[in-house]
Amino acid sequence: MTYSTDRIEALLNEGVRDKVYPGAVWAVGDATGTRAHGATGVLDPNEPDVPMRPDTVFDAASLTKILAVWASVGALWEEGKLDLDALLGAFWPEVDGHPLDAVTARQLLTHTAGVPLRAQLKNLYGTDLQDVRDGVLHEALHRPPGEAVEYTDRAALILGFLAEHLSGQRLDQLATERTWQPLGMDSTRFGPLPAEIAARCAPTELDQDTDTHLKGIAHDFSARLLGGVCGIAGAFTTLDDLAVFLRYMLDTSTGLARAGFGPAWTRQSLTVQTGTLEPVRGLFWHPAPGTHLADGIWVHYGFTGTGMWISPQHGRWAVLLTNKLYYTRDRQPLTDVRNAFRALAFA
Repeated sequence: MTYSTDRIEALLNEGVRDKVYPGAVWAVGDATGTRAHGATGVLDPNEPDVPMRPDTVFDAASLTKILAVWASVGALWEEGKLDLDALLGAFWPEVDGHPLDAVTARQLLTHTAGVPLRAQLKNLYGTDLQDVRDGVLHEALHRPPGEAVEYTDRAALILGFLAEHLSGQRLDQLATERTWQPLGMDSTRFGPLPAEIAARCAPTELDQDTDTHLKGIAHDFSARLLGGVCGIAGAFTTLDDLAVFLRYMLDTSTGLARAGFGPAWTRQSLTVQTGTLEPVRGLFWHPAPGTHLADGIWVHYGFTGTGMWISPQHGRWAVLLTNKLYYTRDRQPLTDVRNAFRALAFA
């Protein structure tokens, strides 16, 4: 890994110079632990003397879908509390008699449920939390279930509500008790963050209302509307916590504390679950861009500039965390960096 480490550092340093992101932290490892890691750049360009550090806290954005929703749904599935192929209306009174009653959890996990693609909750349903929940769970489908693969944040939001219904707990409590605490992910939590933790959080986009960059407050509008906790986004995490999470996914021994989900959930999730439909999807994971399915490298990204890859086939995982949203919403510069990083991490 020495040669690849040098090239990874050069790649990420170039991203700082080109203002793709103010700073980045990264790691590559296997089931035994982290094998290489690093940090580059600064936390905030307005404070050039404060470097990006391995323990920097990041707005996980859509990685919340994996850390909280995917993990919690997996725990409920392994406990026998959720049949992925049962129609939701058969066991969830809140959606019985509404369009979602003909949808399955597997279809939500593969983005084949046909739920609406729109996610502007405030514009659609207002700010009353019950009105938002009712609107999301009762709205008409965009297309028949199982017809097409179409990514939508709503799938994770609905699954988060479902996990709360089945467990009797809020999503933050469920994720903490079933996954984060057992794995020792002590820096992972939903926001807003307390001041002492927000101080070491990587800032994201400029908030037009305050003329300051968001720091310790979720960038995602849905998460903010719902008080910081929802299936779409809202979690904050660190490099070390993601390393533990991904290491656990690869570990088939008893070397790590047992979280709610286990190897069976991971194996199912990192295989094609969309049949002949394209683009190919697992369960909330998808093949890494720039790779072939046979390469066996799966990925999940976050809008703020986060990303994590895993490959049981290679016996390896990788994490790249940036706050690219500080500069721009343009995805292409970071996409190029991500693809190059993945190629080096799994060389």
